[in-house]
Amino acid sequence: MQIGNIIFPEYPLFLAPMEDVTDPAFRLLCKQFGADLVYTEFISADALIRNVKRTEQKLTIFEGERPVAIQLYGREPEAMAEAAKIAETANPEIIDLNFGCPVKKVAGKGAGSGLLRDVPKLLAITKEVVKSVNVPVTAKTRLGWDDNSKIIVDLAEQLQDCGIAALAIHGRTRAQMYTGDADWTLIGEVKNNPRMKIPIIGNGDVTTPEQAKECFDRYGVDAVMIGRGSIGKPWIFKEVKHYLQTGELLPSMPVSEQFDIVKKQILSSIEWLDERRGIVHTRRHLANTPLFKGIPHFRDTRIAMLRTDNLTDLFAILDNVKTTYFGDAE
Repeated sequence: MQIGNIIFPEYPLFLAPMEDVTDPAFRLLCKQFGADLVYTEFISADALIRNVKRTEQKLTIFEGERPVAIQLYGREPEAMAEAAKIAETANPEIIDLNFGCPVKKVAGKGAGSGLLRDVPKLLAITKEVVKSVNVPVTAKTRLGWDDNSKIIVDLAEQLQDCGIAALAIHGRTRAQMYTGDADWTLIGEVKNNPRMKIPIIGNGDVTTPEQAKECFDRYGVDAVMIGRGSIGKPWIFKEVKHYLQTGELLPSMPVSEQFDIVKKQILSSIEWLDERRGIVHTRRHLANTPLFKGIPHFRDTRIAMLRTDNLTDLFAILDNVKTTYFGDAE
């Protein structure tokens, strides 16, 4: 599989773009555990053009995480093209267009998956961005707006005609948000359409190595994108890679190593931002890491862990959890 000049190995695994999740610290960890391509949090074209500092900070790329795709969202072709030129100065390997975000503050304003109700504008944005930059342009979208407008098979061809280099498809409609099960049937239909020549990346509900393998084998996708399954668990890429290559499941990662990874991510996030904001930015990962699943009477500790914005206090809580609940367990 190839996107532009990037040649990927067999069974490529991509880290999905996720707001408040895929910051540089987390992307770097996922890369170290085997992710073949990582995406930034989605970046507002309008805010980038207005030089909003927090938005500009999202363009940060660590050399160790390459190749990286910067994902943009917006609702006007000219603004998206201008933002793409700005994003290109950060030297990403790929510019990705967000046509899939379902949240109301994005889709409700006609951006993200909201553009699935205005396909002509969606295509106009794609054409303008492709013309404006010299790096490959890709897109990520959904099956359609709702069950009555699953337009992805035709839309994929139209996007290809606009010049995109690859297409990622989340197997839900906008109406579904993140509920129900992802439907990979139409993703497979797009991939197996003889008129499609660009790589097709499948996304949705991949949380285990077995699911990833089924997606490759049953639907024939060129790559699998992992999103929520990676939150708090960047080592999922290592587990999936091992299974795809050997057909065997990796033993569970030692508890001590999981704690070390959590601490490493916190420190890296602080280095990128500052102590308070860095800790706040890792809370979603702390809330979702499998380390704390099933621990009895954990509510008060969990609240304390997710409320503190002091590194010394946070590490003290983590060390106490490790000692109290896991003892000498590896």
